[in-house]
Amino acid sequence: MQICALSTPIVAYFSTKRKGFIKVLAMFVKKLSLYNFRNYANEEILFDDGLNILVGENAQGKTNAIEGIYLLATGTSPRISSDRELIMLGKNDARIYAEVETSSGDIEVEMALSRSTKKCAKINGLVIAKIGELIGNIRVVYFSPDEMSLIKDSPDFRRRFMDVDLSQINRNYFYTLNKYTKILRQRNTLLKDSDEKKVKETIAVWDEQLAREGAKLVVYRKEFCEVLSKEAKIVHDKIATDEDLSVSYYTLATGKTEKEIAESIEIALLTNRDRDMHLGFTSVGPQRDDLKITLNGIDLRTFGSQGQQRTATLSLKLAEINIFEKLTGEKPILILDDVMSELDRKRRARLMQACKGGQTIITTTETADLYMEESNVIKVQNGKVI
Repeated sequence: MQICALSTPIVAYFSTKRKGFIKVLAMFVKKLSLYNFRNYANEEILFDDGLNILVGENAQGKTNAIEGIYLLATGTSPRISSDRELIMLGKNDARIYAEVETSSGDIEVEMALSRSTKKCAKINGLVIAKIGELIGNIRVVYFSPDEMSLIKDSPDFRRRFMDVDLSQINRNYFYTLNKYTKILRQRNTLLKDSDEKKVKETIAVWDEQLAREGAKLVVYRKEFCEVLSKEAKIVHDKIATDEDLSVSYYTLATGKTEKEIAESIEIALLTNRDRDMHLGFTSVGPQRDDLKITLNGIDLRTFGSQGQQRTATLSLKLAEINIFEKLTGEKPILILDDVMSELDRKRRARLMQACKGGQTIITTTETADLYMEESNVIKVQNGKVI
């Protein structure tokens, strides 16, 4: 399976290499097996390459099933941070397995979870050394009711939105993000040390490393947001013709080149060092950055109506699909977790239109409002396909 690990800037790749590129194909999950995962004791779910609808009452396991797919795609859960919570109560281990068809051929992706050891992943039966090697083999766009808060909630949501997408597009970004997070954690630990002299003597080492890796993140994110803004505007113009949507990356780091940005981050860390020592954590850097989303030049988070915020969020999610297609030549798997009830008829129709041509997996308590022709309806009850 070829991963899109671009050495060329994303913007340049997007604007120049798409002309005459390969025909956009679609990847899809054919089979998902869950063993001791959440409320699934031992279950197998078969999916079609088009529209799949997981239907059932609340708390029956619909979301748990798609959580398994997301876990195999990104290495993490979209709902919780502890892998142990994914293991069925009273059990010591769990297993998630998927057969996936891609434009490069079929692959098998597997993950084993344990209460006593680290999670282990396999691709085509071979154990991978780093969880980062898992990312990009299955690419998903995930949409849940929580995502409807993407615009109005804290910057954490929007940073995660960027991080998940960029990690799936470019594995180098994932490794840079992990490295930055580890350095940040070590710097924060040092800041909590009561020996002020020790902190001041050693913190410059962490500042230099943090600035270097942070500058890489800023460059990646700026390029991604430039592409995201263009794609989201195209989608949004079809839904709300009289409103101009714009997305930009908000950061205190200055400079155009990676070197200039690194220098500005290092200066900011030095300027805020005493404050950070008092707080016990790092108060500046890419971990504090955000997305700025405007409608006709007005800050959508502060002044947008709920309807405008939802339309903009839908535009961002649909833009994700377009970006994945154009950068990888392959349509990602679209996962819609109980999101139809959050949208009005117009937005629901626009979303269903985007489902065509690829695999879509929807969870819902009812199918009355969904497009049912040629759909694979899977009824779930208490962790069982019935």
